[in-house]
Amino acid sequence: MRPAVLLLAAAIGLGGCGQGITVGSAHPEVVAAENMWGSIAAQIAGPDAGVQSIITNPTEDPHAYEPSAQDARAMASASLAIVNGIDYDPWADHLLAANPTPGRRVLNVGTLLRVPDGGNPHRWYDPADVLIVARAIAADLERLEPRERAAIAHRLTAFETTGLAAYHRWVALIRARYGGVPVGASESIFALQAPALGLRLLTPVSFMKAISEGTDVTAADMATTTRQIATRAIAVWVVNSQNATPAIGRLSALARAQGIPVTTITETLSPAGDSFQQWQVSQLRALAAALHRATGR
Repeated sequence: MRPAVLLLAAAIGLGGCGQGITVGSAHPEVVAAENMWGSIAAQIAGPDAGVQSIITNPTEDPHAYEPSAQDARAMASASLAIVNGIDYDPWADHLLAANPTPGRRVLNVGTLLRVPDGGNPHRWYDPADVLIVARAIAADLERLEPRERAAIAHRLTAFETTGLAAYHRWVALIRARYGGVPVGASESIFALQAPALGLRLLTPVSFMKAISEGTDVTAADMATTTRQIATRAIAVWVVNSQNATPAIGRLSALARAQGIPVTTITETLSPAGDSFQQWQVSQLRALAAALHRATGR
């Protein structure tokens, strides 16, 4: 556990048990470590439940997030805590472990989806995983509020059908129109969405993983990625703007110089006030426009 997290956990723990909101109160307090899951939870929980997300800033790298004392208090008082897991938000697990609360439910996305250690943590970019997590959130909310079971089920259905309708339309459109088009990406964040869109992601997996995790990119991977851009082997270059390293900046400049459209995506909602589906549709529209410029289709 990092020293900052230890100090926060100790501070909350020394405050004594029972200082937060009691689990089992009239409406559940839901705390999501990241706002993409928080947005989905809010739509399913409804207006009477309190839903708070901790990581919300679309200009900061979530991998480097350091929790505050306010975050620790929020986690301590949650009746349902939603964490991504897969070593994406280890601070959240530490805060929860330091402040156990009877009856609190914890939804760990990585555990739910059985993602192995070292697996891709960006599960919200896989449309199938989004549905699995949404249903798990609904199930936890129903256990916390059994009298609201029918209303929660209704809101889940509305989210899956009406809420995600435009999102699924854009996924299907890109797959139908641009299936098989070769693309490149700066990070593993796009590695889960590309197959759903039918796009052929050529960037080495180890390159994307290294950028995502902040480790050194091998010379071979950098040479391969650079060559793919320089020779226009890819049609579009997809960049995570929340982790734009100098090396990625140089590759993006090369892509633009070669006439390859560059489109950006983010790890968390951008703008922060958007819903999950508004954010995703906006990004998919921008990606489709880049693919159109590249292919003329």
